[in-house]
Amino acid sequence: MKITHLPTPWFHQQILAWYDQQGRHTLPWKKAINAYRVWVSEIMLQQTQVSTVIPYFKRFMKTFPNVKTLAKAPLDDVLHLWAGLGYYARGRNLHKTAQMIHQQYQDKFPSTVEALMELPGIGRSTAGAIVAQAFNLRAPICDGNVKRVLSRLHCIGGWPGQKEVEAILWELANHYTPSERVADYTQAMMDIGATLCTRSSPNCSACPLQKRCQAYAEDKQHIYPQKKPQKTLPSRQTLMLCLLNKNKEILLQQRPQKGIWGGLWSLPQFDDKETLTAFIQQHFGLKRLTLSPLVEIQHTFTHFHLTITPWQGKISKSTALQTEDLHWVDAKALKKLGFPAPVKKLLRYDMIAENM
Repeated sequence: MKITHLPTPWFHQQILAWYDQQGRHTLPWKKAINAYRVWVSEIMLQQTQVSTVIPYFKRFMKTFPNVKTLAKAPLDDVLHLWAGLGYYARGRNLHKTAQMIHQQYQDKFPSTVEALMELPGIGRSTAGAIVAQAFNLRAPICDGNVKRVLSRLHCIGGWPGQKEVEAILWELANHYTPSERVADYTQAMMDIGATLCTRSSPNCSACPLQKRCQAYAEDKQHIYPQKKPQKTLPSRQTLMLCLLNKNKEILLQQRPQKGIWGGLWSLPQFDDKETLTAFIQQHFGLKRLTLSPLVEIQHTFTHFHLTITPWQGKISKSTALQTEDLHWVDAKALKKLGFPAPVKKLLRYDMIAENM
């Protein structure tokens, strides 16, 4: 595919002039800017909108103001603040990377894309954003916003997630990245994609690149970039046990570090009622226990839909537990743990809360 590059002086002038007048200069991670703040914001912004990230970022910075405090914090504390952002591997990798920066780099972030990409959870675009914004060094980025702008600018066909298409977009991103004012340029490209060159309703009249945008000239903004081929998501079902004891404590289970909801706390989960009953007999010596159903919850992951059927019960004793992942937790302690969004919703139900 032959692409005619736009003149870089014109391109840079349009982008930076727009940013000076219209860019998002008040974003919280743009204040007291450093590599740590840029890194945290970039990880949070992966697959998540700015409006959602801002309150999480502020709370995170208040609790963990620097990489050292994050590195020394228990993972539970980190995941507690991350709960609700989704894609929890990001939170676990954030904690793991902080520990590596603290131990191997003496709390100083490396300033090269290559070194940053060796750290957990940091890909090429995120590494470029850190280098460009924190160190003002030349490094291209090609996140979803930039891909959308470049796809429309040059009418790049195909889904940007395809290797061939992604390679073309990275070549364009590298070509247009300047050597000066890199931090401003990088933020400007993300801002244009997020506020003007949006997925469904691009504001072309306000775009600084409108005059040379091929998609605009051909009235094909709705075609580019092409969407990911849709797949029908499979549906799965699971049961969750909401078990309370005489001390008004609820039984929780910490999930394995790897996999869905890794490291978070959850209600014990089962494939069917028989497995749930066997669990109660094994841990509490009860052959029968009266259980009442709560309202089902629907939750969608990237790869499947999940229907959660919660069952609530009470036991009249506080039996000691023999496994490290199972714990009785009181209402006060609940506020300090990290939960997946649907479990957090379950724990707020009046049926449970009134018994705590």
